[in-house]
Amino acid sequence: MRKPAVYIDGKEGTTGLQIYERLGKREDIELLLIDEDKRKDSAERKKFLNAADLVFLCLPDAAAREAVAMIENPAVRVIDASTAHRTAPGWDYGFAELSAEHRGAIEKSSRVANPGCHATGFISAVYPLVKYGLLPADYPLTCFSLTGYSGGGKKMIAEYEAEEKADALFSPRIYGLNLEHKHLPEMQKVCSLLRPPVFCPIVDDYYKGMAASVTLHTALLPGHPSAEQLRDVLAGHYAGSALVSVAPLGYTEKMIAANTMAGSDKLELIVCGHEDQVLITALFDNLGKGASGAAVQNMNLMLGFEETAGLQL
Repeated sequence: MRKPAVYIDGKEGTTGLQIYERLGKREDIELLLIDEDKRKDSAERKKFLNAADLVFLCLPDAAAREAVAMIENPAVRVIDASTAHRTAPGWDYGFAELSAEHRGAIEKSSRVANPGCHATGFISAVYPLVKYGLLPADYPLTCFSLTGYSGGGKKMIAEYEAEEKADALFSPRIYGLNLEHKHLPEMQKVCSLLRPPVFCPIVDDYYKGMAASVTLHTALLPGHPSAEQLRDVLAGHYAGSALVSVAPLGYTEKMIAANTMAGSDKLELIVCGHEDQVLITALFDNLGKGASGAAVQNMNLMLGFEETAGLQL
């Protein structure tokens, strides 16, 4: 039986390299590798894009759109890791744990948009609560999300790892100050919200790991649910998932470290709080379930492999 041919367009970037690391030793696929001196040759790239059974696009948004336009072979299936197609018609959102419908769509899809890292954390917490009626679609949500500097790509990594770096880089830094972060459209659309959340992303002086937190006033929710009830709904929703879990109520540590899940392709939800206020935090690796791990998971589903094959568990 012929092995599926897989091509990573943009293998040299942070996400592409992480995907390559997860696929490099697998024997159930044929990994197509373009010559280094031809990776920016459009004609050569086009050959590879049309020769593969499945293509990963690890490119800036504009380049990802251009790559899709270069694919003329209708049999080629695509996973796009950029922001370009996450809310676009004809593309399926690559978060299988959200519902059986999401999983089924990914398995059959020829075009899958890989979720954004911050969006992954927000959606993992919010989607089930909206779905089961505990969180109104018009609730004024806020989210703050702490990430390691690898999320900024090669340029930011170089800035943080330079021998002499600016004093500001030793401190957490809030960005997205125009409140128009590129992950907001998918956050709103996937969760069926009437308005996007107020979103505060923060980058800090550690390599990888993410903690995305959502705060809730229970008095503003239907039925005034307790933290335990909210936690149980999340746990029920993700029951049986190989990669998403929900911690018991009341985190055992006094602090949540954003790099707890670094090196893992799993995601853990933590629910804390009291009668009136609840904090839900998604802990995961921004390069794992937030990017490359999710992309490989989606590939596994699309090609009929074991869902966790090649992942870091």
